[in-house]
Amino acid sequence: MANFNGLPALEAHLKSRSYVDGHVPSQADVGVFNSLGSAPSPAEFPHSARWYKHIQSYASEHATLPGDKASSSKLFSAASAVPAKPAVKEEEEEEEIDLFGSDDEEADAEAERIKQERVAAYNAKKANKPKAAAKSVVTLDVKPWDDETDMVALESSVRSIEQPGLVWGASKLVAIGYGIKKLQITLVIEDELVSLDELQEKLAEFDDYIQSTDVQAMQKL
Repeated sequence: MANFNGLPALEAHLKSRSYVDGHVPSQADVGVFNSLGSAPSPAEFPHSARWYKHIQSYASEHATLPGDKASSSKLFSAASAVPAKPAVKEEEEEEEIDLFGSDDEEADAEAERIKQERVAAYNAKKANKPKAAAKSVVTLDVKPWDDETDMVALESSVRSIEQPGLVWGASKLVAIGYGIKKLQITLVIEDELVSLDELQEKLAEFDDYIQSTDVQAMQKL
């Protein structure tokens, strides 16, 4: 803790002031600061500790601060001898600028502003991000008329249907009896672009080969 017998007087002096003399840092503050030697206890001398920390932040500018540099060494004892002045009027206190609290308040306000800007930017980016199209995997059974139907031509007809959102996949022939085999083919569709009912209507137009079609299975991706 600072070794100075006049600390109580300095504490009382700074209770209603930001600086030892005037409204800006000066050589008066530098003189008292140098005389203290170390920071006062914040618990015992909160106003002096606050002032000390603030003047310490001007360390690199001490030599250039205004005031009478030649008499600065005497200011410490002078400040210790100055009795605490009566409390200023309420209206004067309202006009006095809190130089030590304003920085923190402004920093908090700036941090909050930056936070809100980042949240807004994130929400805007999220809203503009394109959503993945809903898709389904479908297993389709395509039945021929009889065992003499050309299944190669039948499958070629099926795969000839092309449209946005439709991708044909693997296929196989599955026996259904009496020598007849059906074509079982998988396809992936985008739900908003492809209607299964319309697709089956298009397949029905190949009536030389196709008797009917049925959806064997369907699963959302």
